[in-house]
Amino acid sequence: MGWVMMSERELKRVEVLAQLDDGRLTVDNAAKMLCLTRRQIFRLLKRYRQDGASAIRHKSRGQAPNNKFHKAKRDFALILIKEQYPDFGPTLAAEMLAAHHGFTISRETLRKWMVEDGLWLSRKQRRQFHQPRLRRECFGELIQIDGSDHRWFEDRAGPCTLLVFIDDATSTLMELRFVKSESTFSYFEALESYLVKHGRPVAFYSDKHTVFRVAKDDAKGGARITQFGRALSELNVEILCANSSQAKGRVERANRTLQDRLVKELRLADISDMEAGNAYLQDFKERHNAKFAKAPAKPDNLHRALNVEPDRLADVLCWRENRYVGKQLTFSYERKRIMLEESDVTRGLVGKYVDTYAFVDGRFEVRSKGRSLPYKIFDMDQRVTHAAITDNKRLGAVLEHIGPIGRFVRRTTLRKNFQRTQSGSPVSGWPDVQWPRNFAVGGPGMPIEVA
Repeated sequence: MGWVMMSERELKRVEVLAQLDDGRLTVDNAAKMLCLTRRQIFRLLKRYRQDGASAIRHKSRGQAPNNKFHKAKRDFALILIKEQYPDFGPTLAAEMLAAHHGFTISRETLRKWMVEDGLWLSRKQRRQFHQPRLRRECFGELIQIDGSDHRWFEDRAGPCTLLVFIDDATSTLMELRFVKSESTFSYFEALESYLVKHGRPVAFYSDKHTVFRVAKDDAKGGARITQFGRALSELNVEILCANSSQAKGRVERANRTLQDRLVKELRLADISDMEAGNAYLQDFKERHNAKFAKAPAKPDNLHRALNVEPDRLADVLCWRENRYVGKQLTFSYERKRIMLEESDVTRGLVGKYVDTYAFVDGRFEVRSKGRSLPYKIFDMDQRVTHAAITDNKRLGAVLEHIGPIGRFVRRTTLRKNFQRTQSGSPVSGWPDVQWPRNFAVGGPGMPIEVA
């Protein structure tokens, strides 16, 4: 029984001591083999000759450790976690027990207790498996869309985004377009090009970007649908949002392939800007599809003809909102004041809503019952906005845009603070800085305004 309970190191010691006891090994050789001193060898040999091989086992084997927690303490810690910290992880729970209850315990010991008691899942237990999904059977049945932010032109230009439309049934690249960032208008441009070339697919499959899905579940007001979703609804095209990147693996794998092959081809073609890149994409797309596209399970093409006239497609692929007309024939829009020109038609719009149309090409229209209304724009508040909410996927383009302005804001703030320290007296010795004419510094505590 003693031999069964021995470790590998103890078994090796018994083997060496047996050879030493029989005279087949010298003490020096035995010490070298076991990495022990001569004195330790003699002590082990003495125990071996007195009590046999079992004497080599560690004396604490099978006994409870000195630092073992009592079962009552373990139960007390788990009760506290169940009652006060049910959704805490082991690390934070250990900190709370030490800070508020004087119960000091290592996070790994607590993790072991919580796993044994079913209060925490180990990393292996939390692992999720994404089963492969079969392709759709028909061409045009499902189109996966995504934007890939990457240094497509390497060091020859700044990073930009490639919008990718790929057919799920055949892995055919349907539309490629370089844009500054993922935005509603950039997707509108790509979608218009796609619809004109191929028609309407049955459905689009995307991630949960705010272009495709309302981010807040408890959002108040609005139609609970994005502008892109509203446009697809008018075109009778369904939009589906994936719960994970693995779910839309077709377009994710296409992005990885493009980030390898397309980047190298753009380098060889000496292309360094988005305009030339978009012109190059058509030929690249045809060669890529000839090499990688697959045949669908069924030969049917489920693309449908447009349900609107091509010249009216711009009215669908635009940013549309309703605005309330006040008593002065004005309404607010994007931090501006829109003033309707007075006429027999506009006089009857007081207290009613009008429709605003912001188009991809920059045009802006105000309509009532489909009729365009003349207007003027009064910019009420042209300030540098310090608390604007910027989507993560557009952050690079936004920072690049505000870079010069941000540097000016910092310099202007320094000058304003320096002037305050002079108690309003003229400032001498300030560096000769060429300040833009369209910027002015407000009074103490006021934001920097655009004149």
